Formats: sequence, C-alpha cells, structure tokens
Amino acid sequence: MVQYCDRLLRTDEIGDYGGAANGLQMENRGAVSRIAATVDASLVTVKLAIDAKADLLIVHHGLFWSPTHPWTEKKYELLRLLIENNLAVYSSHLPLDAHPKLGNNAQLCAALGLKHPQPFFPSHGRPIGFKARQKISRTELATRLQRALGSKPLLIPGGQEICEIIGVVTGGAGDGVKQAAAEGVDTFITGEGQHWTYALAEELGINVFHGGHYATETFGVKALAADLSRKFKVPWTFLDHPTGL
Repeated sequence: MVQYCDRLLRTDEIGDYGGAANGLQMENRGAVSRIAATVDASLVTVKLAIDAKADLLIVHHGLFWSPTHPWTEKKYELLRLLIENNLAVYSSHLPLDAHPKLGNNAQLCAALGLKHPQPFFPSHGRPIGFKARQKISRTELATRLQRALGSKPLLIPGGQEICEIIGVVTGGAGDGVKQAAAEGVDTFITGEGQHWTYALAEELGINVFHGGHYATETFGVKALAADLSRKFKVPWTFLDHPTGL
C-alpha cells in the first residue's frame, strides 16, 4: 500500500515544506484490514481511528510539522496509542493537493462542476492548484461551494459578479491572492487567509472565497482512502473532526 501510494502521489518528486515528511510516518506490524482517513493526525483523531478498528490512518497533515521531541506527556500518549493499537500513519500534503484526480484541488473542482481544469499556482517547484475558464455568477458559485463543503464560505467580493476564470487552491493559500491574480484568475477559492488580504483583493479586483482550511481539505484523504479500498479490497471510513477554521 505504501509503495502504491508513493508511486501514485509521486511522493519523492513533489517538494513540500520541511516538516511535512510525506509518506509512511508510523509503521505497524505489516498488515492492513481497515483504513481510516482524516485531515489531521492528532491525539483525538488517533483515538477515533482506534475506535474504528483501523490499522492504517491516512492523513493530510501529519505528525511532524515541527520538532516533536521529547516524546513525553501527550506526545508519549500519542506514540503509545499508535504502537499498542498497531496503527500505521501515512501522510500526504502537497503531493495529495497536486494530484490531478485524487487531490484536494481536483476533487473540489469536480464538486463545483468546473470543466477542464488546468494546473495553476506553483508551490515548491510545481503547480499544486487548478484553474478553469467557466462563466458562472458569483452567487451561484457561492451556492455550489456551500453545497460541496457543507458550510457557508466567506466571500471577499473584490471582483465582478460574473466569474470567468476560477482558481482553486485548498487550505491556507489566502496570502497567495496576488499570485493568483497574476496568473489571470478573477475568482480565487481557498481555505483561509489573513485580514490584510481583504483590501488587497479589492485593489486587485479579484473575488476570493474562503471555505475553511479543514473543510476544503477533506476531499483528498477521502479519495485516496476510497482508491486504496477498491484496489486492495479493504474497508475504509472517514473520521470527521472539524476545526471550524
């Protein structure tokens, strides 16, 4: 499974932030009988995975974003639970964002009904998002986004009511408004952004939708777990642990 995921996601080829540590982050005793998928690897989601009887946990945000030693207190509890419950952890950040079929961005484009998306928004050496030429009202796009995410997005109405070139980069890409505008989009969909980007979007004449960092990044882990389930004939489940952020 790990070898399949690494090939599928091109884990060794796609750059990422230093702490991402994409790939198998925690091994188990070798066999997988049930897969769980969730956005964030944390003490809470590990406990949810154990309750679900999973022995492989697929995550987008892994265990090692910053130095994690020493393994004491809650960190020790996390490590102990993983080992005692034979739970492996596989994490994929930008490789999963960028995947043209299973990735967060491709999946969200599909959920929004955006046709023929093209690579967009380089990060760490290659595009991780997608953009599409499609005329749709800002109001209709907001409705579709709310339907896809299950929550109402925040809108910065800096551009025209009719959207024509829509860019999608899930997660925390809100500070990339200028980059998105430079690549020709008039509407930018992401997860979250900083306060100062509101005025910048108005100055650039671009619409920005913030759908929530968590909400926009549930798609990839679900798609990857479902793909693994089909290929390896093991059941999977999604562990929903929303942050509201």
